[in-house]
Amino acid sequence: MLRKASTRRGKLVHPLFVRVTHWINAFAAIAMLMSGLRIYNAAPLYEVRFPGELTLGGWLAGALAWHFAAMWLLLLNGFAYLGYGVFSGHFLRRILDVRPIAAYRNVKLEMKHLLLHGTGDYNIVQRVLYVLAIGDMLLLFFSGLALWKPVQLHELTKLLGGYDQARHIHFAGMAILASFIVIHGGVALAVKGTIASMVTGRLTKAYAKERQSR
Repeated sequence: MLRKASTRRGKLVHPLFVRVTHWINAFAAIAMLMSGLRIYNAAPLYEVRFPGELTLGGWLAGALAWHFAAMWLLLLNGFAYLGYGVFSGHFLRRILDVRPIAAYRNVKLEMKHLLLHGTGDYNIVQRVLYVLAIGDMLLLFFSGLALWKPVQLHELTKLLGGYDQARHIHFAGMAILASFIVIHGGVALAVKGTIASMVTGRLTKAYAKERQSR
């Protein structure tokens, strides 16, 4: 009976732990980005300011409070996600298996729109993007620490080239994060069944049949 009910509901492709940590990561990353834009506006590095509608916090102190809260949420949740991925084998099986030849072939297929995106599967392009996103989060974290405690963490600040250079690095990391969110969100909206499967964890039976028929 349970097996028949599971079949009707569709194939499980995203475990509950992965779904919960994914949405927490998404919320924290967006909150960090928007509050970071407000902090940037208070002392711009370049001759550009971001519209208030894209920022979070209202004023500098409020933006800093949001930024630090989101940072710790992202850090703790990110460690939980990484821990699960390592111990369950999720990363090794589905994300970290990145081979140069496979990457080249997949990019060629992507350019020709011939690569089938299977919900619940990670092709080589998606794997590379996830690995880059994790690296970018680490870059943001350490450059953020250098900006937060430049005296106490003077060795880290020095390693990054000084306080001013750390600001440029942090801004570049923020730009990479924004690009990842846009690309990741765009693909999720474009590929049928992606958003639904990240909520329910399952592929619908109709979509699974459609995917197999291609």
